[in-house]
Amino acid sequence: MNNLKQKALSGVFWTGLQQFSTQGISFVVSIILARLLLPAEFGLIAMLGVFTAVAWALMNSGLGSSLIRTDNPTQEDYSTVFFFNLTVSVILYLILVFTAPYIAGFYKQPMLISIVRWNSLNFIINAFGMVQLTRLTKLMDFKTQLKISIPSIIISGAVGVSMAYMGYGVWSLVWMGIVQNFTSTIQLWWYSKWSPTFLFNKDLFFHHFNFGYKLTLSGILDGIFSHIYTIVIGKFFAPALVGYFNRAQKLRQLPVSNIAAVLNKVTFPLFAELKNDNIRLKNAFKKIMQVVVFIVAPILLVMAALAEPLFRFLFTEKWLPAVPYFQILCWSGILYPIHTYNLNILTVKGRSDLFLKLEIVKKVMITVVIVISFQFGIYGLLYGSVLTSVLAFFINTHYSGKFINYSAWEQTKDILPIILLAAFSGGCVYGFDMYLQQMSTFDIFRLLFGGLLGVIIYLFLAFLFKMTAITELKKLIFNR
Repeated sequence: MNNLKQKALSGVFWTGLQQFSTQGISFVVSIILARLLLPAEFGLIAMLGVFTAVAWALMNSGLGSSLIRTDNPTQEDYSTVFFFNLTVSVILYLILVFTAPYIAGFYKQPMLISIVRWNSLNFIINAFGMVQLTRLTKLMDFKTQLKISIPSIIISGAVGVSMAYMGYGVWSLVWMGIVQNFTSTIQLWWYSKWSPTFLFNKDLFFHHFNFGYKLTLSGILDGIFSHIYTIVIGKFFAPALVGYFNRAQKLRQLPVSNIAAVLNKVTFPLFAELKNDNIRLKNAFKKIMQVVVFIVAPILLVMAALAEPLFRFLFTEKWLPAVPYFQILCWSGILYPIHTYNLNILTVKGRSDLFLKLEIVKKVMITVVIVISFQFGIYGLLYGSVLTSVLAFFINTHYSGKFINYSAWEQTKDILPIILLAAFSGGCVYGFDMYLQQMSTFDIFRLLFGGLLGVIIYLFLAFLFKMTAITELKKLIFNR
């Protein structure tokens, strides 16, 4: 037990260091690029997000998750998955090369033809390093992943900023992605000390595929529907609006994806080790869920309260139309990590069939909401995304709640007080900022004083009401 706890804590530390250092560098790069490039240029890249997501799901095919949950996978297991990934990546690349004109025609953006063809090289590049990355994750070797991530993001960021400064526009974003994936893959081969042998075992392939194909279908559905708003906005509105939406979404995802990704990379192999002990699994799940919401909710809602000075300070005046998008999206982001953790329960239990079933139900629900909310314009779509996040929470908890005896109602009771406390703190910050802007026009002062007030109010009330989450967070930090 102590060894498992130590591995988890070590994983949290190194994954956290990797996530926040790389995302911190990426964030600085994105700020510089946002000042050099136009919203429409970011919009063009955002339009391709759905193809990247679907291609990633097809390449991974759930086989990586199958390797992680497999006890003692062999060289033959890894090599089989490697060559499958590589084959699929080449097929996907060729498909996108030939369909690029149709993609450009759909969005009515001729420039997308060449962008799609060059951007698709990332699929082949990534395929060469996916198994190495899976091996490092299974071993919970997040320290090595940190060594790989930082140089990759620094080199690619330097390339992207340099090209943007020299006037290459959207191509600076394209080549930044290619360079990042290339440098990452080279390092994965160097550090992982693993290379494939020319082996492909059909029996092993079908063993992993029978588990993974349902996750693949789920991943394809998720890839499409996680970008469905970008697709709709890109089809019916100007590229600049896609850029505003994408910028708001990325800033919203900054705290959410960082914190969630840190714990998700650790919790999946951790949950996999506890999969046969439902009591310990439920206890670990509950603690992690409360800690994540305790951190994510106040960050998002305080950021929403300070959205106007935040966007102007970071990205300049030209990005201010994205402010209301961001404020609405912050609400839908609070439950994002909880969706992942509930679905991880199904994965470690080997019930990828239920995983797929839930994904289909959610996608039908999202489609209905989009059809209705689209009638009210882009703001209707944004408020619809908040509704779908809430509904998805209850859908995702249906089966996982039964497996570990932790129902949607119990989960709601554990996180609702945290969200209400964060909302109250955000409301206080918003009121204070309204007063402060009459006294100071400096955005940095509004951000510093407003952020500090939000932290003080939130932590004071958390200690006052003796919230369980803050106790668990202290244990996590001080390893007690």
